[in-house]
Amino acid sequence: MINKRLLIKHLLSHNDENSFYDKKRKIDISYKEGKAKFLKHICALSNSNPKNNSYIVIGVEDEDNNIIGVDFFDDSKIQNLINAYLTNPPIVQYENIPFPHLPDDRVVGLVTIRPTGKLTSLRKNIWKYYGGSVFFRDGSMSMPKVFDIEIKDVNSKIVAAIENNAQNNIEHTLNGVFDFMNKRKDFNAQYKVFKEYFVLCWSGQKKQVKDEVFYSRVDIELINEQVRLFFSALDEVSIVYDNDRFKIVEYVNLGLQNTSKYYKLEETIIKFEDNAHYNIDTKLLFEPPQFDKKVLYHIYNTNNTILYKLKKGITLTKHEELDLRNLSATYLICYLNLFHEAIDKLKEAKPYLKAHSNEIYQLHKESMRILRKVKYS
Repeated sequence: MINKRLLIKHLLSHNDENSFYDKKRKIDISYKEGKAKFLKHICALSNSNPKNNSYIVIGVEDEDNNIIGVDFFDDSKIQNLINAYLTNPPIVQYENIPFPHLPDDRVVGLVTIRPTGKLTSLRKNIWKYYGGSVFFRDGSMSMPKVFDIEIKDVNSKIVAAIENNAQNNIEHTLNGVFDFMNKRKDFNAQYKVFKEYFVLCWSGQKKQVKDEVFYSRVDIELINEQVRLFFSALDEVSIVYDNDRFKIVEYVNLGLQNTSKYYKLEETIIKFEDNAHYNIDTKLLFEPPQFDKKVLYHIYNTNNTILYKLKKGITLTKHEELDLRNLSATYLICYLNLFHEAIDKLKEAKPYLKAHSNEIYQLHKESMRILRKVKYS
């Protein structure tokens, strides 16, 4: 089993970006341009390495390899995006890798690309790239090319050596468990060994509601691979497990005019097998709350007024400051109630909310995370 933190370190130490490895400071697939560039790199790496894995490391400064991290990205439906836009799509996995020096809410993103051995191309137009385009790696660049020669396999031995040097061992596992338990000791830190092989650590602030137990500020990590499987600073989570499975049900708090309730968002089941493999299955449980259209029109227009003032630098009233906390969530609710233009307003608000305060920006990111899950499902 590969220790993904070690793998990233070996990739970063292996010269610069090349035909089997790329690094990015960040990616943003919530916008068409970001989607297009991400798909281009996936296509190019898959075509340039038809017989071995390729990788993209996200959260690294390009010039000096300084690990700065990115937000935890929990979109298990990223393969849906790949399948929708690429012909002969590779298998793509996005994983969140914690590093000790990063803040709790920051990780390094690791994208693993497993090719099918067939030529990958764009299925349809996106941004400035045309359907049918084929990309390959040219040094550290992903370039469009005419496919008229056979691609030689020149990286398999190098990639195999990097992956072999990143294999996990007992020492790495024990160190990972101790590090997690010490770091999360104030949040009910626990661990469990599954199938005598997998070590799962988790923590969260515990809350009892009648006969049910919920957790907030949840952190769940598979120590063998140094992969963070789940992280949430805002939502409530229920956890149930036995000797074979670990199940997480995530809830989100949504509502209007100071009345809100928790809705089930997503169920994640980690199933551990006897053959030293595990599977993660996710199922969207979310059913959007429906509200009176007249009330929503009023709130939507109020949001637009606040956004206009933010863009123009006009001081908000005290009441508008209170409404600003709910701006992202109410735009989301409007969109879920078929106010289709609300999604554009939600995206448009991002830089102004970020400039206003970190707390308001975190609420915006939470709404965008819910939106991403709903859209790709």
